[in-house]
Amino acid sequence: MKRPWKGQVEKPAEDNILRHDPTNPLCPGNQRANGEVNPEYDSTFLFDNDFPALQPDAPDPGPRDHPLFQTKAARGVCKVMCFHPWSDITLPLMELGEIQRVIDKWAELIEELGTTYPWVQIFENKGAMMGCSNPHPHCQVWASSFLPNEPDLADHFQREYLKEHGEVMLLQYAKMEAERRGSWAITQSVTHQKPVEVQNKEWFYVGSGLSRFLSCLVMFLMSFYQERVVVENDDWLVVVPYWATWPFQTLLLPLRHVLRLSDLTAKEREGLASIMKRLLTKYDNLFETSFPYSMGWHGAPTGPFLQQDMKHWQLHAHYYPPLLRSATVRKFMVGYEMLALEQRDLTPEQAAQRLRNLPEEHYKARTNTGKGETTGEK
Repeated sequence: MKRPWKGQVEKPAEDNILRHDPTNPLCPGNQRANGEVNPEYDSTFLFDNDFPALQPDAPDPGPRDHPLFQTKAARGVCKVMCFHPWSDITLPLMELGEIQRVIDKWAELIEELGTTYPWVQIFENKGAMMGCSNPHPHCQVWASSFLPNEPDLADHFQREYLKEHGEVMLLQYAKMEAERRGSWAITQSVTHQKPVEVQNKEWFYVGSGLSRFLSCLVMFLMSFYQERVVVENDDWLVVVPYWATWPFQTLLLPLRHVLRLSDLTAKEREGLASIMKRLLTKYDNLFETSFPYSMGWHGAPTGPFLQQDMKHWQLHAHYYPPLLRSATVRKFMVGYEMLALEQRDLTPEQAAQRLRNLPEEHYKARTNTGKGETTGEK
């Protein structure tokens, strides 16, 4: 992070997006590539992807001529889901009720497509930096006839962990991070002296007698209990995971044992909407830009797995943002990281602290309030 940057600089995110662009195929009332016209939707809108990567009737490949070359038909369906009728809004600027309707639709799709397909992948690519070609707020849903590599590995390791330790791995991880958060709070409450900043940028406490002793104890404990929690509520926890490799990567976990999005209670869905808005607002506030990322949900496999014991699974979402130093400087996974081992530009604890310390009011709301204007929020 201390090296001077002389590498690629990205374009800043566009800030002058039309609310309704008559040429945008995702806007209400507009024509899409296949000739269909979108309804005048006022909430979420789901449709079959006009350029699907998976098709339900994909033909079987021909016979293989060598065991090195293994092929199978990849069948499935691909859908696109618009979050909102406006193109100039993103999830952190939407109202909680609007975000909850997105969550409800996600849960509905897991249930509906999961009756047929073993894996339903919900994912959002946000921003041109992540390959998103359309700024209109939307995600994709791919349901496949097979279990892809990442969830297959997740299934294996979670199953093995439960077998060996008798605990649901990610549920135990969430509880340990929450406990670490509690221990951190205890260390900070040991003394009520005000912190002062010294030259090495570490925070120390001043006082006399017992207070000085307690201050030293606080600093000692802080070395063991540096937390990775970014935001939390009664039902959810967001952490920069211990194994994070992207600079501001986060993991979103329920605090109850939950297998799939469709298993969430009404209260948990409400809490999820709230914590997503808080996290994504912090992301945008970090560099005061519409923060790019790829995110996606992982839950217990569906289809034939619905009849199997999947209690080793814990629902979770991954957020992978590329930005590193500013709104225009991203991390590249190349060279040694691609060929040998990923390296961290900052520790998970440092990343969590930077995100945690950011305000939960969106920077656009703060800017526009001073101008007497409104944000994208309704």
